[in-house]
Amino acid sequence: MSVNIQLPDDLGAVVNAQAKEQGVSADRFVSRVLKSALGLKLEQVQDGPPFETGYGMWAKYGPAPSAEEIDENRREMFRNFPQDF
Repeated sequence: MSVNIQLPDDLGAVVNAQAKEQGVSADRFVSRVLKSALGLKLEQVQDGPPFETGYGMWAKYGPAPSAEEIDENRREMFRNFPQDF
């Protein structure tokens, strides 16, 4: 998107000086300033539905087994497994 704006001479001089100091064009500098000023608003605008996290995905199955329960289940599963090959 392209936007043309009229800046007062003193503000234009400040923009040009800051852009030169940062080694970018005045257009790029103004774009950076606008992005930082509107950053929160840009984050809120999303295309499509929000992303879902994995947090709580397994909550419907209840609490996770403890380390002791896992060890006990492992011992039970391999109880009849041959000890030597």
